[in-house]
Amino acid sequence: MQLMRLGPTGAERPVVRLDQTRYVDVSDVFGDYDEAFFAGGLQRLRALVDERTASGEVRTFGDERIGSPIARPHQILCIGLNYSDHAAETGQTVPDEPILFTKSPNTMVGPNDDVRLPRRATKTDWEVELGIVIGRRTSYLDSVEEARDAIAGFVLVNDVSERAFQLERSGQWSKGKSAETFNPTGPWLVTPDEIDDVLSLGMWLDVNGVRRQDGSTSTMVFDPYVIVHHLSQFMVLEPGDLIDTGTPPGVGMGLDPQVWLAPGDVMELGIDGLGSQRQTVVGPR
Repeated sequence: MQLMRLGPTGAERPVVRLDQTRYVDVSDVFGDYDEAFFAGGLQRLRALVDERTASGEVRTFGDERIGSPIARPHQILCIGLNYSDHAAETGQTVPDEPILFTKSPNTMVGPNDDVRLPRRATKTDWEVELGIVIGRRTSYLDSVEEARDAIAGFVLVNDVSERAFQLERSGQWSKGKSAETFNPTGPWLVTPDEIDDVLSLGMWLDVNGVRRQDGSTSTMVFDPYVIVHHLSQFMVLEPGDLIDTGTPPGVGMGLDPQVWLAPGDVMELGIDGLGSQRQTVVGPR
């Protein structure tokens, strides 16, 4: 299934995408794709969509805003330097175990919403990433294989980063990751049964029509199942939590000369099977 949320900011309703033109509205049964839903609603959702599709209760996409496919999560966890070729471009060694940092949950916006530069930003960067959405309360998993059952689906995310805040202002990376609008998510969540191999997905990102990132999940150092298993040893993962899993090479920080985002720039990005995004960069408040 492909889960989406449509409507104005703060008033999105849950739907299921059938194809490029059609969807099934499920908002009368499920209030939102939130923690309560992911804790036990996926099987009920599948049955409901089958029933409504068979009875012709199908709608056509219009020009409605697309929101993030999940409601604001309990937490957004992020994995750094998780692509071998990205680690190389930044001159850093591949880590022995996943590097963990966090983003504020209120960074999440829709896939086509504006990205707003924070005040005093000087080095704002882009990062196309595969996102994992947790499907059940999870801790102390016994094996990597068990992690598969803890995943509700995968999403496209843009882990926008202010590098000066992240690397030059002391403290944790979260300082450069948590500005408002810094985690565009969607357009849809894809359940694992619809992805043949999550480690063979092409991914790309353009800035102002110039291809900057062109990679594949095949160069991940730690795959999604290793990541979920690893994190479960240190914390409780809640249903609906989002994990950003790292980016391939081509970020602005790794270019020579370095390139940073400015007001008016347009980012377009995508991952095979997970759709595409388009954001315009706007100035600070």
